[in-house]
Amino acid sequence: MEDLLQVGVITTTHGIRGEVKVYPTTDDVHRFEELESVLLDTGKEYRELKIKSVKYFKQYAILKFKGIDNINDIEKYKGKSLFVTRENAQPLGEDEYYIADLIGMEVYLEDGSHFGTLKDVMETGANDVYIIKTEEGKEVLIPAIYECILDVDVEAGKMEIHLLDGLV
Repeated sequence: MEDLLQVGVITTTHGIRGEVKVYPTTDDVHRFEELESVLLDTGKEYRELKIKSVKYFKQYAILKFKGIDNINDIEKYKGKSLFVTRENAQPLGEDEYYIADLIGMEVYLEDGSHFGTLKDVMETGANDVYIIKTEEGKEVLIPAIYECILDVDVEAGKMEIHLLDGLV
């Protein structure tokens, strides 16, 4: 399991006083209001940034960090990801999972045969779609609905699925 969970990506600067526009990779853009700090992946290390203020513009969060008061101090981090520790992550409901915990999971059919590996999760309006790379190297899209996803065991890294007619 991942210890760090991505909550956003710095897209660009906002103004000249060190604010940044962040594309949220969390379900709730207002999540940033509850956070005291985030971890910035600088490419070499994780740097803790204390959140001073949060505003919103369209689907973006505009963040201001303590100690960063100049555009030049933050501009070099455009395109970099922001993370929180698992302890600061939002609690999950029943049958909810962090995407980071699903990726890499081994996928089995209901008869117990190995089907492939979960490579990515596509977030759509109606429901998520799991992208599974099969044993033959093909990608299969499986909707994350109760009819298809029979069991998910995050601890064991296994998922059991049912293939509806027409999915393969």
